[in-house]
Amino acid sequence: MTAINFTTLRSKLKEYFERVIDQNEAIIVTRKNERNVILISLAEYDRLIKVEKNAEYLAKLDRGIKQIEEGRGQEHELIEV
Repeated sequence: MTAINFTTLRSKLKEYFERVIDQNEAIIVTRKNERNVILISLAEYDRLIKVEKNAEYLAKLDRGIKQIEEGRGQEHELIEV
């Protein structure tokens, strides 16, 4: 992972965009006020969002399994369609 300051990014924007996309590299952009940002490709961003949503879903399943194991589950009859 590369860290650069904002001025360097601005002067070589196309080069860094190409690195992010072609080499799947994340670039940290440092700023004087320490409000740093990270530059990633849209594909990587989409992947991270998907991972986060999967983690939330798995946590919800784990909570449900724990409730069943503790005897707090509810039985329901299946309705035929």
